[in-house]
Amino acid sequence: MGQDQTKQQIEKGLQLYQSNQTEKALQVWMKVLEKSSDLVGRFRVLGCLVTAHSEMGRYKEMLKFAVVQIDTARELEDADFLLESYLNLARSNEKLCEFHKTISYCKTCLGLPGTRAGAQLGGQVSLSMGNAFLGLSVFQKALESFEKALRYAHNNDDAMLECRVCCSLGSFYAQVKDYEKALFFPCKAAELVSDYGKGWSLKYRAMSQYHMAVAYRLLGHLGSAMECCEESMKIALQHGDRPLQALCLLCFADIHRSRGDLETAFPRYDSAMSIMTEIGNRLGQVQVLLGVAKCWVARKALDKALDAIERAQDLAEEVGNKQGAAAGAARARRAVPRVRGGDRALLRPVRRVHRREEQPAAGPALLPHLPPQVPAEQRDPELPQLPPLVHETWLRVTPSSSRRLLPCLPAPLHHVPEAPVHSRGSTAAPRGLAPLPASLYFVLYRKINCLYLVPVLLTFPA
Repeated sequence: MGQDQTKQQIEKGLQLYQSNQTEKALQVWMKVLEKSSDLVGRFRVLGCLVTAHSEMGRYKEMLKFAVVQIDTARELEDADFLLESYLNLARSNEKLCEFHKTISYCKTCLGLPGTRAGAQLGGQVSLSMGNAFLGLSVFQKALESFEKALRYAHNNDDAMLECRVCCSLGSFYAQVKDYEKALFFPCKAAELVSDYGKGWSLKYRAMSQYHMAVAYRLLGHLGSAMECCEESMKIALQHGDRPLQALCLLCFADIHRSRGDLETAFPRYDSAMSIMTEIGNRLGQVQVLLGVAKCWVARKALDKALDAIERAQDLAEEVGNKQGAAAGAARARRAVPRVRGGDRALLRPVRRVHRREEQPAAGPALLPHLPPQVPAEQRDPELPQLPPLVHETWLRVTPSSSRRLLPCLPAPLHHVPEAPVHSRGSTAAPRGLAPLPASLYFVLYRKINCLYLVPVLLTFPA
């Protein structure tokens, strides 16, 4: 197959794909790949196959074609083709939740010598890197990458890239619990689709509607969330977009759970889990399992809730998603006080959660920074003497910071005793702290390989 015929067949496949005849388009492109000897044509058709399999949720196939495309780019010995192929490889790993590999391949793209494609694709590289950092809950680097991608979009008047970045920013702010911004950015994306998207694929409208639905649900506007999610699902079904169908099913389930309609929520969680397992979206599976756990807690089926939490914890740690792991641990802690004394077997996964949890992962302003533990030789001799179990690491907490911190503690610790807690030894205030009638401190101590953060109310002489 010659160069002209290859080009014609690629165009034929694109027309079939845009008319939602995806399988026929794939057959045409595969035939080109088998018969064409034109390296540039083969590179282009591999790019089409990568995109098509991405939207269909066939991420392993997507990765396979991305690897073949890199080999073709090396044969062509062209830096522009190499950059594009590495970007497709990064995207493939991002979809498979291999976020560390995604970041590595994105850095390879950015390290390539300056090319014509670099100016056009730099924003997409930054966007993919930001999505990977977000998947790892590295929020600061994710935000920096998204801002960089947004600058690329503005400098190159790339409204399509700006739309994608706005959707990712919506997801970012939803995770750090700034729900107003989580709604603002998808609304901006929908506005871009309305103004510039007449010739765009409908997937951009579907994507913006889905992120708006998530934000509306988090803000408690369940009617608006349902409308946006239905619109997104309609487009996803029309185009056979399996990944978006799974996300919409998850959103539907969360909406019904928020309404207290658990009977309707469970089947949607099951459908979302089935699709996400099929396509390999492990991060999505974590979100489904945590939603299912909330439903079981609401039904007081704590054994099933803790099982779902443990599975979510395992998947989150496997992916490297710190926020998912922390959410599982927090959910487990809240479930523990409801377990009756005889149900000790249900506490095993929670103990394992505590042992594995080395450092809490939270977004900006969710947790205050804790000071390092004071070495024994530097401890204040006037520090109140506590039982041997407790390490004397003290932290003065203001009322505002204690309000942020208390919801993150295990449920039994949310109540701070009104009566003073008297410790053995001196009750003088530690040096550097002004004497107060009562001050709230937090004490870190370890028991059976579990780290606890305990509020202690100390009384000092006025």
